[in-house]
Amino acid sequence: MPKINADRLLSDLRHLRSIGAVENGVVRPAFSEKDMEARHWLKGQYESAGLEASIDGVGNVLGRSKNDGKALLIGSHSDTQPTGGWLDGALGVIYGLEVARALAEDPETRHLAVDAVSLQDEESRFYGCMGSRSLCGEFTAEMEADAQDKDGVRLTDALAAAGLAGVPRERLDPERYVGFLEAHIEQGPQLENDGLKIGVVTSIVGLGGRRFSFHGQQNHAGTTMMAIRKDASAALYALAAAINEEFPKVAGPRSVWTMGRAVIAPGAASIVPGYAELDLQYRDPDTAVLDRFEETAARLVDEINGRGGATVESAPTRVRLAPSHMDEGMRAKIGQAAEANAPGQWTEMPSGAFHDAGVICSTLPAAMLFIPSIGGISHDFAEDSHDNDIVLGCQVLADAAAGILADR
Repeated sequence: MPKINADRLLSDLRHLRSIGAVENGVVRPAFSEKDMEARHWLKGQYESAGLEASIDGVGNVLGRSKNDGKALLIGSHSDTQPTGGWLDGALGVIYGLEVARALAEDPETRHLAVDAVSLQDEESRFYGCMGSRSLCGEFTAEMEADAQDKDGVRLTDALAAAGLAGVPRERLDPERYVGFLEAHIEQGPQLENDGLKIGVVTSIVGLGGRRFSFHGQQNHAGTTMMAIRKDASAALYALAAAINEEFPKVAGPRSVWTMGRAVIAPGAASIVPGYAELDLQYRDPDTAVLDRFEETAARLVDEINGRGGATVESAPTRVRLAPSHMDEGMRAKIGQAAEANAPGQWTEMPSGAFHDAGVICSTLPAAMLFIPSIGGISHDFAEDSHDNDIVLGCQVLADAAAGILADR
């Protein structure tokens, strides 16, 4: 079986980390100067590994094997959150590069075809998983025309600034590929807490989001009696409390929901708020649970509106993502490789975070591998994993890749 080069793997990960490094983390949002610098560096690394490399019109970096036969696509995303960790996405990108090199260096596997990819904008600066959606033909001209970031920068302008206006866009050819593999840090505590080294992903949760807009009457806090108030913040607090009370009644064992953004206007202690917003996000691997969350939220909105006072409107904040199930055959190969390299120290588990594999699985068979995150921390500068876990995970992925391609 192929043998990865641990020193080379870690060196490349640290070099990628240096592009946009801030403290212990990385600031490399999609299409930023540092993001494009990283993509051009990756293109050069793919070429040095003997792959035919290109950057397509949405920023995907693709390295294609020159070998004949069905190929296995391996990678993840190299863009980051505005204050991102150094391994989120980058781990899977460098794994793809190292697996391609390791298989090419082994006489028994050098004939196998591994393509490596760094996907663009998984982290949703402009549109979540935009690179993988584009590869799968799911990123339309209308989506592109409407896309802008939180600061109002339009995607079309960002593409032009990155030198990508008019550059052709790659599409995945199902006839070329046997499947897609993505490796990632867990971004949670389960593996570390259970003393395990590898997670084989069974499914990726679906998720939905809604924004509640509360309309009341702004007025003086000292002279407006409670009985006649139309307090937008009071309606927001009531809905938030009701969600936390009612969602557990319809939730599944892996359900999570978050109200991570709230706005109260005008935001002064002596003014009854006339307007407020609350964002809700919910995730579960079962479509039926997601349906129940939406039905419950709609019922609670009706109840708030029936009380009098401030009113509330509800609208989706994103296209709902359905749960995605990983390919059983590819999962089995990862499990076999995990057992060979870390006997008894691996498990099957769902992913509570969304990943590009959740998009690509609609076009190609897909599977995912997790390694432990120290303290379960991610989307933060403190994100980290132990070097030994990083190396082990890449070796498991290389062995799994060789096994999958051997059966093509």
